[in-house]
Amino acid sequence: MSENSTQQAQRPRPVTTAAALTGIQGLVAAALGGYMLLLAVTGDPENPLQALTIALTVLALAVVPLAAGHGLWRLRSWSRGPAVITQLLMLPVAGTLATSGGAWPAAALGLGGSALAVLICLMNQSSAQALRIGAGRA
Repeated sequence: MSENSTQQAQRPRPVTTAAALTGIQGLVAAALGGYMLLLAVTGDPENPLQALTIALTVLALAVVPLAAGHGLWRLRSWSRGPAVITQLLMLPVAGTLATSGGAWPAAALGLGGSALAVLICLMNQSSAQALRIGAGRA
């Protein structure tokens, strides 16, 4: 049996779900950062330096959920911390989006719902065991 199939057999569904959702969040953040970068470079922003800085910051921040999602998928214990912190930071952002107009409340539902789902998955006992977190750590 290969290492990948062994990991899949040992990875509980909550960890798989958390890894997938966290990875998707990272991809969405990277896409948003790329779009913002495109607008900063090709558009006519009021403050080009500020627009560029914000776009690059969003791209840099996308690395955290991408790395955490990859680590969760590979059952790396270090990945739970960044994944949990990322989700906790997303909750107030979702709250702010919920009070905005246009399509932002729908985005808030997706962001807030996925953040809560990841937190629930990562607080699951089977997740802690699979990630070797807690008293059973060897």
